[in-house]
Amino acid sequence: MTNPLDQALLDAHARGDTSALIRLYHEAAETAQDEQATGFFLTHAYVFALEAGDDRASFLKDALVRLGRDIPAPPDL
Repeated sequence: MTNPLDQALLDAHARGDTSALIRLYHEAAETAQDEQATGFFLTHAYVFALEAGDDRASFLKDALVRLGRDIPAPPDL
């Protein structure tokens, strides 16, 4: 690992700090150098948010939809 964000992610994984993982993976997505990496990091942030029942999940899903990596949620019936 060569940058502080990588180390912060490793540390958050080691601590099991889900809130930090969501934030850090989102940060990694925002600073990614290409769309593939952006999608990868957003997906990780989204999965952790879903598992935690975190309110950021809907924002992250919307970001994935905009990238064409997910489909919009169906309307509530």
